[in-house]
Amino acid sequence: MRVIRRRADVAAMWSMAVHEATAAFGRPECFVERYVERARHVEVQLLADTHGAVVVAGDRDCTVQRRHQKLVEEAPAPFLTAEQRRELHDTASRLGQTAGYVGAGTVEFLLDGDGRLFFLEVNCRLQVEHPVTEEVAGIDLVRAQLAIAAGGPVPGIDVSTARGHAIEFRLTAEDPAQDFAPSSGVLTRFELPSGPGVRVDAGVRAGNVVGDQFDSLLAKVIITGADREQALARAHRALGEVVVEGVATSLPFLRALVDDEAFTADRGERFGIDTGWVETATAGPFGDALRALAPGPAATVAVSVGGRMMDVAVPGLASAAPSTQAAAGAQRAGTRSAAAPTDAVVIPMQSTVVAVHVADGDVVDAGAHVAVVEAMKMQHLLTAPAAGRVTGLTATVGASVASGAVLCRIVQIE
Repeated sequence: MRVIRRRADVAAMWSMAVHEATAAFGRPECFVERYVERARHVEVQLLADTHGAVVVAGDRDCTVQRRHQKLVEEAPAPFLTAEQRRELHDTASRLGQTAGYVGAGTVEFLLDGDGRLFFLEVNCRLQVEHPVTEEVAGIDLVRAQLAIAAGGPVPGIDVSTARGHAIEFRLTAEDPAQDFAPSSGVLTRFELPSGPGVRVDAGVRAGNVVGDQFDSLLAKVIITGADREQALARAHRALGEVVVEGVATSLPFLRALVDDEAFTADRGERFGIDTGWVETATAGPFGDALRALAPGPAATVAVSVGGRMMDVAVPGLASAAPSTQAAAGAQRAGTRSAAAPTDAVVIPMQSTVVAVHVADGDVVDAGAHVAVVEAMKMQHLLTAPAAGRVTGLTATVGASVASGAVLCRIVQIE
């Protein structure tokens, strides 16, 4: 999804959306719709069989997102009035019945600050976040989906008797201190939590190579408690047990989130988070806390073992001094390396060039579209940092480029 705020950006954004749709689904169709600012993302899980029965298995909140992709989901959706929840369930159920839907499906909505619901779409599949519904509804959604496909009936579900509260945290190979840029490498250490109320669905293990050609999801940590407060307490402990080395991950963000009042505080019928919160919060105190939790650079130290001197690589650790942590994180959070000139267009991550919009010698305005790179199925637009003349452009479409590499420079015209 691409948000367009200026008419001048329509052509480039549309082209990027078409490319992403073609790469992900094999079809180029895209559509335009109203952008609802500062909204929550809420959704309803449906199960419908071939006998005409449509059942609501529960609702979820998926508001914590980056680049319009979910990072944290929970069920049931917190901070809703009884009327809003009833409207969600009734609307989703009527849609399924009217469409003659069969199978598992998710009906997605946006909820704005005035409590108005906007229909988004129906995802005709089980989604990544389906485990939180399984935990509170006490149902195996995969088994139910297969039973429906075999001609069986929808199992009976009473959403009014949901058991507790569940939260899913996506552990992804992305660097929160670098605007969630994809990270690749070898997982040298990968340890996941256990204990009461903890479920882990993982797709990798230590020794696996994390490349930039695929989705960044490594594992899902699903926490269930008697209520949201207990689930958050268990999440705090469980996330503290996670250890990942070899690639940057979303772990520092997840740990900072469960300590932030915007996410944890009980505001009755209002949530302190909206779908754009991650981008804005990382520029404030939350961002300082996030960067404080991010590991620092690795170091090599000389040690003596049995009288022999050896060089040992030590993984980066967060500094003991909070002020030092924040300062180090702030430097890492920049979009260009310290060695890069200020007029440089810098590659933010290991990626592939999919489009170049300028040529050497072109005169461009500040913010002009320079190139598009792609990593882990996501495209990233690179723009001119200032007005000037393009010089030193070397990259070509299809070229693999390293994180921190200078694509070109925009030299001021005297």
